[in-house]
Amino acid sequence: MDIVPLGPGFAAELGGVTLADIAADDAAYQTVRAAFEEHSVLVFRGQNVTDEVQIAFSRRFGPLEVTPAATEGAGTNLVILSTVDKDGKVVPADHRLALRNKANQLWHADSTFKSVPALASVLSGRIMPPKGGETEYVSTRLAWERLDPAMQKRIADLFAWHDYSHSRGKIAANIVGAAERAALPAQCWRMVWKNPVNGRCALYIASHAHAIEGMEEGAAQKLIAELTEAATAPGLSYEHVWRKGDGVMWHNRATLHRGRPWPAHEARVMVRTTISATDADGLQGVRPPARHAAE
Repeated sequence: MDIVPLGPGFAAELGGVTLADIAADDAAYQTVRAAFEEHSVLVFRGQNVTDEVQIAFSRRFGPLEVTPAATEGAGTNLVILSTVDKDGKVVPADHRLALRNKANQLWHADSTFKSVPALASVLSGRIMPPKGGETEYVSTRLAWERLDPAMQKRIADLFAWHDYSHSRGKIAANIVGAAERAALPAQCWRMVWKNPVNGRCALYIASHAHAIEGMEEGAAQKLIAELTEAATAPGLSYEHVWRKGDGVMWHNRATLHRGRPWPAHEARVMVRTTISATDADGLQGVRPPARHAAE
C-alpha cells in the first residue's frame, strides 16, 4: 500500500488497495485506520464504488448513521447528495435539493448537530460535473496547534451549541421544516476534541455552531467566526478535484470541509456514508456535563 501526502500537513492518497480489500482484510484495515488517524483525509482513486462496497468499507470503522426522513436515502445508511430530481432533470436553483447543496458549501463537520456526532464520513462521486464541484478540506488539528497558548487556554474548556437549522438558515429560511427541526434539537459539545489514539487535540467547530455556553451571544459568535477564519485561511486547505471512481474519507473530529460551486445546469450526484463516534473515539471526553445535557 502506497501512502502519498497531498495537503499542507494533512491528507494523503492511498494506492495499491481497494475499498473492498479493506472491508475484507484485517491487516489492510489496520494500516488504513492508522493512516486515517495520522492524515485525517484519505483519498482512494480508481475505485469501483458501489453502495454495497461503500457500506462494507465504512462499517469497518464503526456503526453507521441511518439517514433520517425527509433526506434523500432515508431509512438506509446512505445520504444521496444530488441536484437531480426523480425524472432525471437538474433542479432549479431555488429547489430544496439545490439549496441543501448550497448549504454544504459552508465550512462544516458532519453531524455536529446530532445527539451522536460523526467520527468520519466516506464520500463517493457517482455523477460529477466536468468542472467545479470540488470538496475542500482544512485540518482543525493543525488549526489548534497554530493557536497561541493564551487562546488555547481560553477555549480548552468551553462548550459550543450546534444547531442544524442555524446553518441552513444562512441559506434560506424554509430549508428545515418543523418536523425536522423538532427531530434535531441543538447539541452542546466541547470546542476541543482530544484524539485518544495519538493525544492530539483539534478544534470542534462548524457552520452549525451558533452559541457558546456561558458567553454572551455576540461575543460567542465573534469567537466562533474568529476560530473558523483562522482554520480556513487561504493556503491551508487541500482541495479534492473529483475523478470517476474516487472515494474520500475524512475525520469529522479533526477537519472541516465544504463543497465548491459548479455550473447550475450541470448534474452532480454524490453518495455519503457517515460513521458514528463512540466512547472509544473519545466521545465521552467531548460530551457536556449533565447540566448541559439536561438543558
